[in-house]
Amino acid sequence: MKDNLINQNTQAWRFQVWATFALSFGGMVIGIWFLPASLWIKGFLAMGLVATVSSCFTLAKTVRDDHEADRLINRVSSAKTERILTEYENKET
Repeated sequence: MKDNLINQNTQAWRFQVWATFALSFGGMVIGIWFLPASLWIKGFLAMGLVATVSSCFTLAKTVRDDHEADRLINRVSSAKTERILTEYENKET
């Protein structure tokens, strides 16, 4: 069945995701470092960057976990429905 297949990302996709993450994070760090502002302002911006990245990872993990849980619930529900229909059909014959 098609539902039993596991979706796996290609190596090229993984590379692209990590490369864009590294470039964007590195660009922000460099931008904050060379910003003509006091050390306190740079520190505040750096803490904001770290908090934003952390919350993005947490949000992505939560959305993924919710999606996987929904898929599991749907599979269990479908299996129960299939069992009930099979039992019903067996009783009629």
